[in-house]
Amino acid sequence: MRLWRALPLDRRAEEREAGGPLWFPRLQQGGGRHDNPDLYGCLYVAEDPVSAVAEMLAPFRGTGKLLPSMLVRYAKPLALAALKLEDGVTAVDLDDPSTLLATDLRPSRVATRDRTVTQQQAAEIYESHPTAIGLRWWSTLEASWINWTLFDRAGDSLSLARTEELTVDHPVVHEAADLLGLAIA
Repeated sequence: MRLWRALPLDRRAEEREAGGPLWFPRLQQGGGRHDNPDLYGCLYVAEDPVSAVAEMLAPFRGTGKLLPSMLVRYAKPLALAALKLEDGVTAVDLDDPSTLLATDLRPSRVATRDRTVTQQQAAEIYESHPTAIGLRWWSTLEASWINWTLFDRAGDSLSLARTEELTVDHPVVHEAADLLGLAIA
């Protein structure tokens, strides 16, 4: 399966080193939707490249014009990485009603912006599903987009297909910016 990750890329880093596309930034985590750095590191990825980019641009939603500075984090350019996830891995699919019933979760609680709720859900799933490599869930920006939270135990199941630097002229950036109400010059 092809998954997409938008990230501040350190071009000098090896794939699995700090700043690389397959690096799980555990020590920098704690505030994200499913972050539990005491248990695991995680990667936030998407089935659609537009979703991955839109998640990075979401803090700028409705602020006016798309600017090159919006495509920089920690003094590094944002890049879009195409990742390959091996077939046959197990993920907990929070977009599946039967999974929600089995885990006693309600859609409104899965999609909440309250990170204490979603982080606790992720921790419970991580511990109760020791073979699951992550969670599959819908984007709160656009429900038809499916995002994944990959636990660091997914690392051996991931490989890098390619990376490309994101610019204000990139078509995926244009599509994400349009969805978020960012004007393109």
